[in-house]
Amino acid sequence: MTIIPSINIVDALASEYADKSPNEIMALALSQEGEIAISFSGAEDVVLIDMASHLGKPFRVFSLDTGRLHAETYQFIETVRKHYNIDIEICFPETEAVQKLVSQKGFFSFYQDDHKECCGIRKVQPLRKKLATLDGWITGQRKDQSPGTRHEIPVVQADVGFSGPSKQLIKYNPLANWSSADVWNYIRLMEIPYNPLHERGFISIGCEPCTRPVLPNQHERDGRWWWEDATHKECGLHAGNLKK
Repeated sequence: MTIIPSINIVDALASEYADKSPNEIMALALSQEGEIAISFSGAEDVVLIDMASHLGKPFRVFSLDTGRLHAETYQFIETVRKHYNIDIEICFPETEAVQKLVSQKGFFSFYQDDHKECCGIRKVQPLRKKLATLDGWITGQRKDQSPGTRHEIPVVQADVGFSGPSKQLIKYNPLANWSSADVWNYIRLMEIPYNPLHERGFISIGCEPCTRPVLPNQHERDGRWWWEDATHKECGLHAGNLKK
């Protein structure tokens, strides 16, 4: 049986690695016992994949296909798969749940009801199913991505939102202390793939109906669920960031 770090050890690691480089945090994550995978969807996650590819350790990558992504995002996923010659485990929502939502409320209910119900079906439940098979996951979260929800994220944490009664899930955030500029400096320096939508003003990219370009001086999350409160923009994948 895999031995997962206790909460005390996780807190100690978070303190020890708080000021270490993303590469060092990535190396720590890939050295954990059990099943660990990188969650991939955007620019930050390709940086993580690139870092992992240079460490000489095996790593897994998974991605969520909500069924509502931009065509460019699907092309981006395929480009990354070929560029690194890796398997990307694609997670899909339950067909019956999607059919029920669309049949009862239509394709755009999130504009009236807020995005949580749709995200819960298309993103959170597939993620929960995937994480139930893992002991830890690696994310591209940054503190400055969302001022209302991510400014306190540690580089290592116990994922209370997705841990079960008999299993503690560990979440690693190697880029927590990086800025958007750091991410893009790395992308340009290492000449790694990125979503072509970034060249059209999109910064934080999610599903097509819920993502739009941002204007100069707007925060990157202003392009996501723009009809809702700007300080609490989380789809549920990182629900633990939301303060009660």
